[in-house]
Amino acid sequence: MAGKARARGGSARGAGAWTPRELVELAVQHDLAELEVDQGGTRIRVVRARSAAAGEAAARAQAPAGAGALPAERAEPAGETSLVKVEAPMVGTFYRAPSPDAAPFVSEGDLVKDGQVLCIIEAMKLMNEIESKVAGRIAKVLVENGQPVEFGQPLFLVEPRR
Repeated sequence: MAGKARARGGSARGAGAWTPRELVELAVQHDLAELEVDQGGTRIRVVRARSAAAGEAAARAQAPAGAGALPAERAEPAGETSLVKVEAPMVGTFYRAPSPDAAPFVSEGDLVKDGQVLCIIEAMKLMNEIESKVAGRIAKVLVENGQPVEFGQPLFLVEPRR
């Protein structure tokens, strides 16, 4: 029986029972940041500290907090022109116009003002207006009308006015 318990990852003390050492080894082996196990009324939680480089990489990979916040706008890398990304502040459906038969809020080449509505993202039956945080020209519309968007997904590239 002890062999079977070990094969499932448990200890020799009982079928399915995990030792803290085994849980740490499991977390390291599978590169888990956190692991929590509840066995027989005892909860064991393993949280691994990450190196500074790994933590920075993970922070860049994850979207910033504040899903209800206004869109994040960031400059492109120096190799490209100084285009500003307008990113989705939430998950939802992207709409370029206020209604299906209306003209789009903006098109490529349009000049926009700071605070001008660029599009709508529908999330949970609520229409959220996404505004520009920079005055400039719409260089590129990156999403098709009616398409689902993810949090942090670039929607527009704006060439700031100097």
